[in-house]
Amino acid sequence: MGGGWRWCASADARAGVRIALPEGYVAELIAPRDPPHWEIAVRGPAPLRERLDALGHLPLPPYIRRDDQAEDRDWYQTIFARRAGAVAAPTAGLHFTARLLERLRADGVAIAPVTLHVGPGTFRPVGADELRAGRLHAERYELPPATAAAIDGARERGARVVAVGTTCARVLESCACSERRVRAAAGNTDLFIRPPYVPRVVDALITNFHLPRTSLLMLVAAFAGRERVLGAYRQAVARGYRFYSYGDAMLIL
Repeated sequence: MGGGWRWCASADARAGVRIALPEGYVAELIAPRDPPHWEIAVRGPAPLRERLDALGHLPLPPYIRRDDQAEDRDWYQTIFARRAGAVAAPTAGLHFTARLLERLRADGVAIAPVTLHVGPGTFRPVGADELRAGRLHAERYELPPATAAAIDGARERGARVVAVGTTCARVLESCACSERRVRAAAGNTDLFIRPPYVPRVVDALITNFHLPRTSLLMLVAAFAGRERVLGAYRQAVARGYRFYSYGDAMLIL
């Protein structure tokens, strides 16, 4: 909702504070949830969900220093999106188009869906508390039975499991069980993947170039090794690669 939501993260936020929104809607702060975020209640002339597309602004990441544009509703959305719930697009998925998926299928690549609703903690630098606890902000996920069966089939054929993005990798590793396989499941994961974590399910990873000190960069380092990742980032900087959500990607084998 533009500036109103950013205001909620200020030092003045406290339970009971009300924020005026467009068209007669009012948001009331209820309780802190995973500071600096808050649970809110919204009241107005009609259910807010029915008006979000008209009233709200697309939540571009904070490092994109411009207002959202109409084109972003298409650009900042992956071809895999099906259900609302994430606060940000899983950026590796932005590189895929319908034509590319057709070519992959024609080459014998099976494509199976997972869901992870990216939370606001994805943009925060990892703090000392997370490092000590070894756990991260929780995010909701779902790994359907058909996808679990597809992974089992890939194992039986000796095929590789390639995760499209850190969000996909987090789901698969959260659902890992014996023999490098997964179980179908849904819930919340606070799994913190960082060196010296050894991936149990994912054989290869497609991912963007990420922000320093974030959990996403630590996850990539767990898959490829810290020094190798830093070397790749040095090359990316030297060659003028674009980073972050509308940026370039790498394939880690």
